[in-house]
Amino acid sequence: MFRRKHSELHVDRDLSTPAAIVAEARGVLREKFLGAQVGITGANFLVAETGSAIVVTNEGNADLTMTLPDVHIVLATIDKVVPTLDDAFALLRLLARSATGQPFTAYTTLVTGAQRRGDADGPRHSHIVLLDAGRTELLNSDMRDVLRCIRCGACMNHCPVYCSIGGHAYASVYPGPIGAVLTPALAVAEPYGATHLAEASTFCGRCEEVCPVRIPLVSLLRQWREKAITAPRAWYSRALLRSWAQLASRPRAYRALASIVARALAHVGGRKRYLRYFPALSPWMKYRDLPAPSGRTFLQEFERRKQGWRR
Repeated sequence: MFRRKHSELHVDRDLSTPAAIVAEARGVLREKFLGAQVGITGANFLVAETGSAIVVTNEGNADLTMTLPDVHIVLATIDKVVPTLDDAFALLRLLARSATGQPFTAYTTLVTGAQRRGDADGPRHSHIVLLDAGRTELLNSDMRDVLRCIRCGACMNHCPVYCSIGGHAYASVYPGPIGAVLTPALAVAEPYGATHLAEASTFCGRCEEVCPVRIPLVSLLRQWREKAITAPRAWYSRALLRSWAQLASRPRAYRALASIVARALAHVGGRKRYLRYFPALSPWMKYRDLPAPSGRTFLQEFERRKQGWRR
């Protein structure tokens, strides 16, 4: 791909090592940064005390975006604003430790306005654009605790569901437990359009346990489930729920059907033990495989292992 796209470079150059590939990518991208007239970044925090924007990365590309172009534009939502620098640095320490286990990130850059007289570099013009994007309405709701999120990703690192299905399954820029709460909360025009995300949770509580800003994620996920139950449903959804209620209230029938389905799916999975097509899950399985059941239900597997423990 590099040889095809970077046709202006020497055709016989060495691209046999990761270091050579990274060096070429760095060289090509550096020209893009040097030639850009406008740089646009987000902000991890905005400091009301000084008017500073704080951007945190481990790569350094954001620093090039902020310092090389003539114009720097910061786009950030209002929940990124903190009162003072002391508040910001307390959160920066939480962010690094919770995200990657570092004492501090490799690049923590504070930008306060445009280049001043005597400055060696920096943009000649600087603009900060504050976005509401549903945050004010969220602040006045029972979901306001979610606005404390500092985007560390700790909840995702510990979520068994997210670690199994990945971020794209959430159909949003906010995946994982925090996304399952925040995405439906921000869908103002379609308030129940993303409540199904809360169904993808075991309520194990690991996300809430590791959250550095104490967001009650399990309680918020439960609230979305309760709201989803009261939302209007299509006739087929109501029919499925009634059928499920009938089956779940009859333990013998439930266990018998579960055993049959588990064996059937194990057979379909074959030796590789993966399902590559299933009608009801075709949109999700378009991009990923689904591990097939072992052929036994949980209770059957538990009894089998219990017999082994006794021996």
